[in-house]
Amino acid sequence: MPTTNSDALDEDLYQRTKALLEPGEVDLNGAIVHTDYDGQEDVKMMQATIDVGDIIAEHSGYDPGDCYVYSGNDDPDFSSNQHQGLTLEDEEFVWECQQLLREGSFDIVIYYEASADHEAILDDIEALGFDVTGVEGE
Repeated sequence: MPTTNSDALDEDLYQRTKALLEPGEVDLNGAIVHTDYDGQEDVKMMQATIDVGDIIAEHSGYDPGDCYVYSGNDDPDFSSNQHQGLTLEDEEFVWECQQLLREGSFDIVIYYEASADHEAILDDIEALGFDVTGVEGE
């Protein structure tokens, strides 16, 4: 079962993720996906990001095939491990993430519109074999 704030695997990362969801123009929820991938497994990390993004797209009402990953290589406001899931047709926001190397392995901090089915997203991420901590916005 996905973890919640009361039993987060990494309390500091949970609090930092929660701060990203602070009220803004769009209500957001998020997930912290804990992997065993080390710094040399960047291809596996990117595939995990795509797989999680597809789950979020599906539970947000989008066809994952109609979305793409924007990595911001041409945007100075993006970091090297920051990515967005956008729709092909109108580049609508689906999700955004940061891949963080912490204590020897990657975590994916990903957030998406609160209207998406948060519990289904967490369950499907866990079904991929990852530990996941759900983070709900206000």
